[in-house]
Amino acid sequence: MKTLKEVGIVGYGAYVPRPRMPAEVIAATWGVAGNGSLPVRQKSAPSLDEDTVTMSIEAARNALDRAQISPQKIRAVWVGTESKPYAVKPCATIVAEAIGATPAVSAADMEFACKAGSEAMQTAIAFVGSGMAEYALAIGMDAAQSKPGDALEYTAAAGGAAYIFGPAENSLALVEASHSHVTDTPDFFRRQHMHYPEHGHRFTGLPAYLAHTEGATRALMDAIDAQPSDFDWAVFHQPNPKFPRRVAHALGFTDEQIAPGLVVDSIGNTYAGSSLLGLAAVLDVAKKGDRIFLCSYGSGAGSDAFSLVVNGRLAAARDTAPMVSDYLDRAYVLDDYGQYLRLSRKIRLI
Repeated sequence: MKTLKEVGIVGYGAYVPRPRMPAEVIAATWGVAGNGSLPVRQKSAPSLDEDTVTMSIEAARNALDRAQISPQKIRAVWVGTESKPYAVKPCATIVAEAIGATPAVSAADMEFACKAGSEAMQTAIAFVGSGMAEYALAIGMDAAQSKPGDALEYTAAAGGAAYIFGPAENSLALVEASHSHVTDTPDFFRRQHMHYPEHGHRFTGLPAYLAHTEGATRALMDAIDAQPSDFDWAVFHQPNPKFPRRVAHALGFTDEQIAPGLVVDSIGNTYAGSSLLGLAAVLDVAKKGDRIFLCSYGSGAGSDAFSLVVNGRLAAARDTAPMVSDYLDRAYVLDDYGQYLRLSRKIRLI
C-alpha cells in the first residue's frame, strides 16, 4: 500500500518505566528452577503512578521534541493498546489534551492486541497521505496483563513508543510502503469480565505469529521488489527472544540486521509497544540512507509490514529526546514479588 502523498516519520519518542522484575524472582516464587530456560532476564513494570495514558504522554512529548512542531498542528491522536485504564473512556483524548493538541483533533483508541500500535501507524500514514491532515500522532503503549503463575508473567511488560507522521520533506525517515495481512486465528484472547488473557496454545506459533509475519513480509517485499539483503535493519514483534529470531532467519534476515531493535531480552514484551519500541531503538542508531524493515504481529490475528528509508534530518533530531538505551539503563530492580504485585495492580481488593 502506498499513499497519494509521500509521508514520513517527523518525530519519534520512546518510554519505558523504571521498575524491572527479574525473571528468576518470578520463577522462585512459583517453585520453578531458574536454570537458564527462562525466556527473558527481567521485564519492565509500571510504577504506582503510571499507566498506559501517562506513559503515552511521555512518549508523545519525546516525539514532539524531535519533530519540533507545535502540537496544535497535529490533527489526529491515536493510541493503540490492550491495557486501557478506563473500560469506557478513550486514552487518546487525555493524551491529546496533555500535549496541547486539542480541540481541533481526531482522537481514538485502537485495538488489535499487540499490533494495535502499528494499526495506529497505518491509520496515521493514511490520514496524512490522503491530505486530510498535515501531521498525525500514532502511539503503541501497554502495561501488559498476565495471570500470576502463568507463563506470560515472565514476559508481559510495560512501555512503548510514539510516532508523528507528516510531510516527507520534513521527515526523519520516509515511509516507502506498507502491507497488512489479517486472518481470524484465535491464538490469544480475553473475554469480557476476565482479568487476564488466555492462550490458544496450539495456534500461537506456526499458524499465528510465524504465518502472519511471514505473509505480511513476503507480500511487502514482492510489492516493492525487494529482498532482505536490501535492508540495513529489521524489526519484528517480540513476544519472546526466540520468535523474532526464528522468523527473521526463515525470511533471510541476519542477526546483525535485527540485533539493534531486539529489546525484549532486557524489558520483556511490551505488547502494542513491542515492534514500535524496537523501531525507536533502530532509529537511535540508523544513518542517512539506511533502509529499515518493520513487521508487527497482533493476536487474533494479523501483521503490518513497513519499509522505511532514513534521511539526513534524523541525526540532528536524535539527541533532542531520550533514546531507548537511556530508558533501559535507568532500571530500578525489584527484589520482592509482593512489591511487583502491588505495582502491577494484581492485588485486587474489590
